[in-house]
Amino acid sequence: MADGLVKVVNRESKHPSGRWQRAPDDPAVDAALLLPVIRGAVPPRTEIAVRTVRAVLADLGEDHLLYRYRQGPGALGDTEGAFLMCSFSAAQALAVIDDLPSDRVEAARWFERSRAAAGSSGLFTEEYDPVTRQLRGNLPQAFVHSALIETATILGRQR
Repeated sequence: MADGLVKVVNRESKHPSGRWQRAPDDPAVDAALLLPVIRGAVPPRTEIAVRTVRAVLADLGEDHLLYRYRQGPGALGDTEGAFLMCSFSAAQALAVIDDLPSDRVEAARWFERSRAAAGSSGLFTEEYDPVTRQLRGNLPQAFVHSALIETATILGRQR
């Protein structure tokens, strides 16, 4: 079933640049595109995996924090923060693809920057504003805490 899904996505949602796109009719990227690479739906060093990870980080990253997707003007667009769970996913994706010698260093940077976004109590919120350095969203956010632990485990295995 997973192989069938990957075939459909490769056929219908492959961007002309050789990476996945958000949807068949939406050429943008989304942080969720990191998950097939992290979870093993595709081999991590394939061209599409590497190009997708690089595009997601380039388009959605800011100060080693990752937005889920780009918001449009209005609504929540101006107040939406970077998603900390996605930021930890960025570190995991770099650790998994390990395509360049600098990927491990970059994975550690993403991890440390995400880890530093905890509040004074040591708890994480769902979102963090990299510009104002303010916590945003639900507190505490269990998914972010579990992403911290999983990312630390993955990075620790690489040492």
